[in-house]
Amino acid sequence: MEEKSKTEQEELFAWAKRLCAYGGENESFLHGFWRKMLDNPGIYEEFAYYYTHRQFLCKTKIAETTVVDILVWQMDHFKARLDRNSEMRTNKDKMLLYAFFTFLNMAENPAPVLARMREETGTDYPDKF
Repeated sequence: MEEKSKTEQEELFAWAKRLCAYGGENESFLHGFWRKMLDNPGIYEEFAYYYTHRQFLCKTKIAETTVVDILVWQMDHFKARLDRNSEMRTNKDKMLLYAFFTFLNMAENPAPVLARMREETGTDYPDKF
C-alpha cells in the first residue's frame, strides 16, 4: 500500500468521526478505532476504498474472512436484535462502523470472532428464541 498522505488520513479520520457520531459512539471509541485502523494497513486500505468508492475492495482477508463477511454476519445477527427492537434497524452507519471495528478486532485475535460467527445467527430458523 502507498504511504498514507496526511490529507487522506485527515479526511478518513473525519469520516470515521462522523460514523462514530452517527453510531452513537464517543471520542474514546473513535480514537481507539482510529489507532487500530492506522496499525492495520490492509484494513485501512479497505476503509479508504469504501470511503472513495462506496463499495468493498475485499482484498484483505483474516482467516479467509473479509469485511463483507463480517457485515453480512452482523446483519444476520442484528436481525435477531431487530426482533427485540434494536436501533440497528435504522442505523446503517453504525452497522458499517461495527463491521470495520469487528474486522480490526479480528486482526488482533480471529478466534473469538470466528466462534461468534459460527454460533450467533439471526432468527431465520424455527425455535431460535
